[in-house]
Amino acid sequence: MDVAHPATMASPEEANVMDHSPAALRRRYTALFQPNPWIYYVDTVGSALVGWSAFAMAILSTRFSLVWFLAIGVATFALYRAVLFIHELAHLRRGTVPYYEILWSLLVGFPLLVPSLMYVGSHGEHHRRAIFGTDLDPEYQPIGKWSKAKVVGSTLPLLFVPALLVVRWGILGPLSYLIAPLRRFLMHYMSTLVINATYKRRIPEGRMARRWNIEEGSVALVCWAAFAAMWTGAIGTHWLEEWYVVSCLILVFNHVRTLVAHRYHNDGEPMDLMEQYRDSVNLSGGNWVDALLAPVGLRYHALHHLLPTVPYHSLGGIHRRMLSELPPATPYHEAEHRTLLHAIRSLFGGRALLAAQSQKSADH
Repeated sequence: MDVAHPATMASPEEANVMDHSPAALRRRYTALFQPNPWIYYVDTVGSALVGWSAFAMAILSTRFSLVWFLAIGVATFALYRAVLFIHELAHLRRGTVPYYEILWSLLVGFPLLVPSLMYVGSHGEHHRRAIFGTDLDPEYQPIGKWSKAKVVGSTLPLLFVPALLVVRWGILGPLSYLIAPLRRFLMHYMSTLVINATYKRRIPEGRMARRWNIEEGSVALVCWAAFAAMWTGAIGTHWLEEWYVVSCLILVFNHVRTLVAHRYHNDGEPMDLMEQYRDSVNLSGGNWVDALLAPVGLRYHALHHLLPTVPYHSLGGIHRRMLSELPPATPYHEAEHRTLLHAIRSLFGGRALLAAQSQKSADH
């Protein structure tokens, strides 16, 4: 796949994959690289509409009743799908889907206190060859070598994240405009969705800095408006409690999905494109569990790393065609798991085996 270094692909199987290098795939599937704005609009609006309607039903129903649990479940998965379009925002070229970022921000980004600045501008570093899998990668840690207890324990801090978001955007953000050291700290360490807690984000400049100011101000207004509404009795405190529950569930589901998006075997050394691809995972089962837990094209994460500018609605078609065209003993098939549950079992029971298999393939 790394056509710049064909000498690294000596086996017949890998030579076959050279016909499916990123450049060749871009030429072959040119039409599929073009995002369809209406798919983005309808999917995002529909997901948000279902999610917030179910959220309202949860507020109006008796807590812990069957209707409440159903409403919370629908709200969680619908808003989870809607909020994950932040990943698409990080890859969409400016102007290809007009006004989409504004639409997404108003429907889900601002109400869930996850403005697009938390991903747009940083996620691209996860795709850079010199950074992927290193200590500079915001979305990578050697999770494949963690103990089971550490993997499970990594979920627990997520229960406090919604509260931290309220503090970050509603209190510290506005205050930081008066305290320069606090401002720098927030920008470096408290403005990005990360796995790597040591990641230090660059201070935004120019157009990006103006964008940050607008988004920070908008999210702060959401926080203040919500608390003002509760203070005056316009809405009850149970609104905040339901919001907290849904936010926590979204974070946990996304964390589980993230844990199996890669094999996380790297120790911090730079990885070439083939190594990055082997470290990533596709889910090919196509069942409803995968659709719920890895929506918006995230089932095809390895393919996404190979072709990061393909819109989510085209990934499935390219994936199925490549599976049918390529011989079984190719790196593309090695990146495949049947389902997300199969990938989770590998996380707890087969990481060492997967690492050995990947190393063996790389040696050959």
